[in-house]
Parts: sequence; C-alpha cells; structure tokens
Amino acid sequence: MSITVRYFASLREALGPVETVAWTQDLTLGRLRDQLLARGEAHAAALARGKSLRCALNQQLAQEGALIPDGAEVAFFPPVTGG
Repeated sequence: MSITVRYFASLREALGPVETVAWTQDLTLGRLRDQLLARGEAHAAALARGKSLRCALNQQLAQEGALIPDGAEVAFFPPVTGG
C-alpha cells in the first residue's frame, strides 16, 4: 500500500515534484513528515520542523494529526499569501 507525496514551490526545487511512500496503518501527516525527515539530508533541510509548512490531504488543507488513508495524496508547501 502506498501514498503519493507532492511538493510545491521551494520544496519542489529541493526534493522534486513527487514521490511514493509506503503506507502504514495509523500514519498521520506529522508521522509522515518525520519519516520523510529521516530520508536524508535534502529531506531534513527542506522539511525541518522549524520551517513553517502547510499540508494538504487529498487536496484539502489538514493538520499534522490527520490520519492518512491508503492511496491518499499528500502535499507539502510553504505558506502563501495572496495579493
């Protein structure tokens, strides 16, 4: 089972546009971020806990405590402002 992780803006430049991650039961957005941080230096720098990032789960903004269902699409992106 797997989920698709998409990156946008500066994250996309650092990590590429998309990757597939093995899904485990009871995986939350926060735990996924921790898993990704452990993937190596590029992930650790781009997704560092001190950075303000937004998460979307199946194209809906979500908090880090949200459970990820199998086959889901997760997106990480920096906060944006309109004008």
